[in-house]
Amino acid sequence: MEIIDKVRNELKNVYDPELNINVVDLGLIYNIKQISDRIIEIDMTLTTPGCPLHDSISTGVKHCVEQMEEVVQAFVNIVWEPAWSPDKMTEEGRRQLY
Repeated sequence: MEIIDKVRNELKNVYDPELNINVVDLGLIYNIKQISDRIIEIDMTLTTPGCPLHDSISTGVKHCVEQMEEVVQAFVNIVWEPAWSPDKMTEEGRRQLY
């Protein structure tokens, strides 16, 4: 399995505590990039710019990825463009929400 796929799969263990849906199925992960041998960069968003759990979720993403054997460092960028909307969710995420 490619490192990007492994990271995406591992991120399914990080949950938005208010919605109790993982960040991948919620559609918060926009991009995962391997920037060098064991360094990963993640672009993600949150459901709202004023999310009170901003630090908790982004720190959870960073910690989760850095616990992987293949990764020594992860950079997490919070982006607001494009804005998150429910259409970014996976089918599994939608089933959990509705």
